[in-house]
Amino acid sequence: MKTTRINQPSGSHLCRLPIDQLFLGCLAQNPRTQRELFDRLYPKMLGLCLRYIKNNAAAEDVALEAFRKVFSRIDQFKQTGSFEGWIRRIVVNECLMHLEKQRNLYREIGLESIYPEANQAGPSDHLDWEDLRKMLQHLPKGYRQVFELFALEGLSHEEIGQKLEISESTSKSQLSRARIQLQRLLHFRNDNN
Repeated sequence: MKTTRINQPSGSHLCRLPIDQLFLGCLAQNPRTQRELFDRLYPKMLGLCLRYIKNNAAAEDVALEAFRKVFSRIDQFKQTGSFEGWIRRIVVNECLMHLEKQRNLYREIGLESIYPEANQAGPSDHLDWEDLRKMLQHLPKGYRQVFELFALEGLSHEEIGQKLEISESTSKSQLSRARIQLQRLLHFRNDNN
């Protein structure tokens, strides 16, 4: 019997579409396409949130808020890069905003004095986003690219290998070397402060 679209289960044709092609359905605010995008990317984006935010409930809230922004701002995607990459940037930005709000909350209500473990870093150990960005610029290009894709973008070594056209083992070794160099830079920075 010939299979037609009518005989197929609802939404089954969406599963085969690449993430970038789901953009058009989301732009048209098609609920099935939005659900398909959410179902396919939520686990990966939640994993990314958990790299930044160690509290599971907070990470879930941030991931859901990020998807709300994705769907409400879908018209802002200019189709100049990867749709998944655009979504990933929104998720990372939501994580960073959440962490900043938490840091401001600790300052406002003085949680450092109530919960000393909430502020483990000493004055010379403080490392903000700008410091990290500057430190990353000191890494060789390959190390920096792999570190950013793994630690900041949440890609797997397999995905990094495909994106940079390198082997998975090369990605792993470059990440390891990047971490070692960042540790050295951090120790050097702390010794000079």
